[in-house]
Amino acid sequence: MFANPSAEEIRALLGEIKTIAVLGLSDNPERPSYRVAKAMQELGYRIIPVRPGQREVLGETAYATLAEVPGVPDLVDVFRAFEHVPGIVDECLAKGVKRLWLQEGVVNEPAAEKARAAGVAVVMDRCIWKEYRAHPPGARSA
Repeated sequence: MFANPSAEEIRALLGEIKTIAVLGLSDNPERPSYRVAKAMQELGYRIIPVRPGQREVLGETAYATLAEVPGVPDLVDVFRAFEHVPGIVDECLAKGVKRLWLQEGVVNEPAAEKARAAGVAVVMDRCIWKEYRAHPPGARSA
């Protein structure tokens, strides 16, 4: 059965990353993907929008697919329905992504286990912004 990383592991992960490719990032400020990505950008992370039909979001060039993103992002953050996750895992593995974050409500245990088996750190059904606020990098637990 899948279990998320501990608070300390999440804190460490958030401290290691600098670039976040956000799959499903909307340019609509009312959408959760936009609000979360904007908050993470304001915390100093570089956001890479990945969504077909978008040209730019949050001042960054958008890409239709993860394969089109230059280089390898430090983390892929997913705002897509659970049925898309197996294909996203395959894209991540093909690109060499080492960290995958599935936002709140995005749950696909078989795909998450496949990613983990391939050496990818996976956080599932959690909001990256909420986790940052709960476990900020550099903070130490008591």
